[in-house]
Amino acid sequence: MTGAEAEDLALRLLQKRGLKLLQRNYRCRGGELDLVMLHGDTLAVIEVRSRSNPGYGTAAESVDARKQRRIVLATQMFLVTHPGHGNRPVRFDVVAFDAGGKPDWITAAFDAV
Repeated sequence: MTGAEAEDLALRLLQKRGLKLLQRNYRCRGGELDLVMLHGDTLAVIEVRSRSNPGYGTAAESVDARKQRRIVLATQMFLVTHPGHGNRPVRFDVVAFDAGGKPDWITAAFDAV
């Protein structure tokens, strides 16, 4: 499964669960956000990961501390460039696809530390 295919599947899953897409593939100097969505009043920043080879760990495990820092930095830039969302609570989720292709949506997968 390609990254784009995983993002498409994750987007459909999350929309079925009531989240609304604000932006896909937001890019800035600090990094990229796969999906930025609203879940009620909460800004949900979604990292989508897929792994076909379990020898390198799970897809969820690939969102390590370094990747989390880049996501947090990119989220800060998103909030600067989209000030209308600055007062919303922010949650960092991961949608992980391992070799079987079944999605695992991990809400509040990490905090902005």
